[in-house]
Amino acid sequence: MAKPVTRRNFLWMGWGMFAAFMGSAAGAVGKFMLPNVLYEPSQIFKAGRPEDFPLGVSTKLTKEFRVWIVKTPTSLYAFWARCTHLGCTPNWFDAENRFKCPCHGSNFSIEGDVIAGPAPKPLNRCAVALLPTGEILVDKSILETRPGFRDKRQFMIDLTAKA
Repeated sequence: MAKPVTRRNFLWMGWGMFAAFMGSAAGAVGKFMLPNVLYEPSQIFKAGRPEDFPLGVSTKLTKEFRVWIVKTPTSLYAFWARCTHLGCTPNWFDAENRFKCPCHGSNFSIEGDVIAGPAPKPLNRCAVALLPTGEILVDKSILETRPGFRDKRQFMIDLTAKA
């Protein structure tokens, strides 16, 4: 037969529950005081050499870095593979010579300009530089969409000046 709960035991159980509640509240406050750190990959990376990329749009860095490298006979530039409408990842269609967003139908030219769809502005061009080692350095933290500004040296590598 089980022993009946006495008043003294009942009070000790109450104080025990109160102590457990205060301990969990102190733990929650302590967790709140510690910073939540989100570790993300670097926005700056080496993409390889200009010779590694064929003329046109290269999608080989899209999965790893979410970047397209576009090479013309005279220049090289990089796009952030992110639609300016809602942030989806568009696809490159070589036959149609355009980027198409699968979510809401935005279309972009090879220069990144909006051809059709709800996108409010052109694709973001990333800052690029040619290192002394001959490698391309892409910086996704510096972006430009405005025509005229995106054609400046910071966002485009002149391949004719390399010789």
